[in-house]
Amino acid sequence: MVVGREQVTSGTRMVGTKKSLGQHWLKNRAILDEIADLSLMGVEGSAYDSAEKISTCIEIGPGLGTLTSSLLKRFEKVVAVEFDERLANNLPKSFPGKNLEVVNADFLKYDFSDIDLPYVIAGNIPYYITSPIIEKVLTATYLPKRVVLLIQKEVAERILNNKETVLSLFVKNRANVFAGPVVVAAEFTPPPKVDSQVIVMEPLSKPIIKDEVFELIRRGFVSPRKKLIHNLAGLKSKEEMLDIFAEIGLDENVRPGDVNLENWDKIYQKVYS
Repeated sequence: MVVGREQVTSGTRMVGTKKSLGQHWLKNRAILDEIADLSLMGVEGSAYDSAEKISTCIEIGPGLGTLTSSLLKRFEKVVAVEFDERLANNLPKSFPGKNLEVVNADFLKYDFSDIDLPYVIAGNIPYYITSPIIEKVLTATYLPKRVVLLIQKEVAERILNNKETVLSLFVKNRANVFAGPVVVAAEFTPPPKVDSQVIVMEPLSKPIIKDEVFELIRRGFVSPRKKLIHNLAGLKSKEEMLDIFAEIGLDENVRPGDVNLENWDKIYQKVYS
């Protein structure tokens, strides 16, 4: 999707970035509004009724408040969790009179189990902690209705396509996932080295397969480019494993990335039955 650029200047005070925190400010107002709209309304094919009243949004890493501004126009309350103390202190000054709660905390350590229900989560998140953040939000005690994250485009593609990784299988086991807009690096200040993409996750009421199966999945991905049968060596004899693959309908030369959730579960049941 190509969106016209609009520089975001109102309501924010320019503050230097910290490379160690992966800070890159998205400046295109049209894209920011689209992220906020996806957070509120979801996407076509959503499992949830878009008319359902959702009043609270947790924002991960609001930074200068560019996305915060769009979220506050759509939600009755925004809880902004910001790790950088200087940014957390500055943020309320940009939105006087708004129902904005700023929490100066590491999101990975933040307990949002008592948040008002139902709620959604949104954020432009640092690339280097994408996996832990996704794991946290999809295993919450009280699941959000929707999670809208702007992440590295390459990671988004891995989650969305059928060439699986441990992360993509984890996400698909716990959520319906949809593709949002691609955001090129030039839309950020400072620009990152790679493009980004929005993903929309709508958590399932319960996982499709049991968590124990992921012990097998992680073992299967220990060398992703190798044949799966080699990575699973030692669990059964090669002959027994070939029989299991044949029963499931898997080629003996299959790689880990070509095995879907359902077949991982079948392998698990047959190996450990």
